[in-house]
Amino acid sequence: MGFFTASRHMKISNTLNTSSTITGFILLGFPCFREGQILLFVLFSVVYLLTLMGNGSIICAVRWDQRLHTPMYILLANFSFLEIWYVTSTVPNMLANFLSDTKVISFSGCFLQFYFFFSLGSTECFFLAIMAFDRYLAICWPLHYAVLMTGHLCTNLVVSCWVLGFLWFPVPIIVISQMSFCGSRIIDHFLCDPGPLLALTCARVPVMEFFWTIISSLLLFIPFLCIMGSYTLVLRAVFRVPSAAGRRKAFSTCGSHLAVVSLFYGSVMVMYLSPTSEHGAGMQKLVTLFYSVGTPLINPVIYSLRNKDMKHALQKFLGI
Repeated sequence: MGFFTASRHMKISNTLNTSSTITGFILLGFPCFREGQILLFVLFSVVYLLTLMGNGSIICAVRWDQRLHTPMYILLANFSFLEIWYVTSTVPNMLANFLSDTKVISFSGCFLQFYFFFSLGSTECFFLAIMAFDRYLAICWPLHYAVLMTGHLCTNLVVSCWVLGFLWFPVPIIVISQMSFCGSRIIDHFLCDPGPLLALTCARVPVMEFFWTIISSLLLFIPFLCIMGSYTLVLRAVFRVPSAAGRRKAFSTCGSHLAVVSLFYGSVMVMYLSPTSEHGAGMQKLVTLFYSVGTPLINPVIYSLRNKDMKHALQKFLGI
């Protein structure tokens, strides 16, 4: 395996050095034997299709079941729509690389993937925050919920998430794209990530690394603090409920969202508080794979298993 990987690296390096037509980067992905690449292609193809089917089913269930036309489920349907695009920003290119010998991604293609992957990830952070805010209003202000969380407010919150998400990273990404890159231009990852990209610049740019750390930290902690604040108030309200059945019902409406928040934030915080952290390439790939491919696959299962209304709507939609 080590000999094969070294040979593949040598082949890619020779291709870069001898061919003037190649412009861009090499995404190594998961180097292994040809048979292993085909096996990974089949595995991730199945995961991708299941992700599309799972999140698409939630969207259709919310669309066609009148009982789910409430802010909570409208937000969930939008979140599932986001997850479809989030996984699509990485997996199709990963699948193409499994069958490619050169694994080349163009310079523009690399930075487009960089932009869309991080913009969609940013949008997900904001979506998780407004979904927690919705649960806060529903549990802490049940009698005023319909008046407070109107369709107009729900629409404004959804639009704000998309706009903020896509406006958070373009400036640093454009700055990084204007830097000079030296060496082999080999990225030991399956996507264009800031850590490996900054490592390929001709000279270290501490200011850019510091700026990236700051905006990444703000993106993670501002929504996260909003989520924690919302659930702190929710817990305080729940513990005031006199009946155990009432407390269980309140917790059941929040459990799935808390599980999704824990999975997503737990893995993302490991990676992006510092893009030049000392994580090994293998660990970077595994953690990134978990939150970019694993969580979009798991989320529909979490929401459908822990929510009776959603489970019933999905069974009705699928004819089970």
